[in-house]
Amino acid sequence: MEPFFNSKHIADILFRWKIHLAVIVVLAVILSVILSSPLVITPLYKSFATVYPSNIAPYSDENETEQMIEMLNSGDIRDSVIYKFDLAAHWKIDSGYTYFLSTLHWIYSQRVKIKKTPNEAVNIEVWDPDPRMAYDMVNAIMDYYNSKVRKLHKEKFYEVVVNYETVVNEKKMKIDSLKERAQELGTKFGLMDYPSQSREVMRALLGNGGQGGRYSEALKYKKNIEEKGPEMLLLQEMIRYESEEFAIFKLDYDRALLDYNRYYTHLNLLTKPYVTDKKAYPIRWLIVTGSVLAVLFLTLIVIGVIERSRFSKQFSAEA
Repeated sequence: MEPFFNSKHIADILFRWKIHLAVIVVLAVILSVILSSPLVITPLYKSFATVYPSNIAPYSDENETEQMIEMLNSGDIRDSVIYKFDLAAHWKIDSGYTYFLSTLHWIYSQRVKIKKTPNEAVNIEVWDPDPRMAYDMVNAIMDYYNSKVRKLHKEKFYEVVVNYETVVNEKKMKIDSLKERAQELGTKFGLMDYPSQSREVMRALLGNGGQGGRYSEALKYKKNIEEKGPEMLLLQEMIRYESEEFAIFKLDYDRALLDYNRYYTHLNLLTKPYVTDKKAYPIRWLIVTGSVLAVLFLTLIVIGVIERSRFSKQFSAEA
């Protein structure tokens, strides 16, 4: 008797089962076409955008791209998108269902994909039964990302602004207080410029030889300079020093205020999203081909078992 695993014998077996195989393949094709149709599987359309991070500084050990992915996947962006488009109703999730929120978040995670490209860009993909909705969601995610980063920056810049504003106001109050005291000395004692007035007083005293009204006036200023001159000199030095400090802090304050009020975008858009006219899921030819091959493989195994059993019985009878 010829061996079971013989090409001629296998060909004979396949020829003998050809009708069964043909019927099974046809049924598998029909069934897979039906199961992959919109009646069973909801078709999904994909919209996507490719972006690079911009105008951000990384936290911890992560780079800008990783930070961008973390923010895009954040819960508040997800919840904002869900609320804006009322995705629970759009995806027909019953709000009375026990696991309503978990189901909603799970479907979102399956239909919104944020991933890094090999070149450190970020792909934002949205899959939805409505192609226009997928497109709008991609744009909304980018808008919410910009708003989130801008809000985080404003919070930090506001802290800097408040700190510098406090220092600037204190410096200004101190300078005003020093100027007020200097003005008081000038009004009451006629002190304005300590070095210049000292020279003029000495010139008047030495020039008049102790006579005349100007001499007596010079003596008066001499007394004022001796009593209040050092204080006036100290005030002038302090005003100069505090004014220089004020100018430095005021410049830093203006820069911080500029950072706080700036309106930057925080991504560079490389590939713009668009409304597609072709569904991305399911790919019917893959489903049909895979189903037919799987069914055909299982059928061949069953046929092989049947023929093997028949071959064994025939071999036993001949023996």
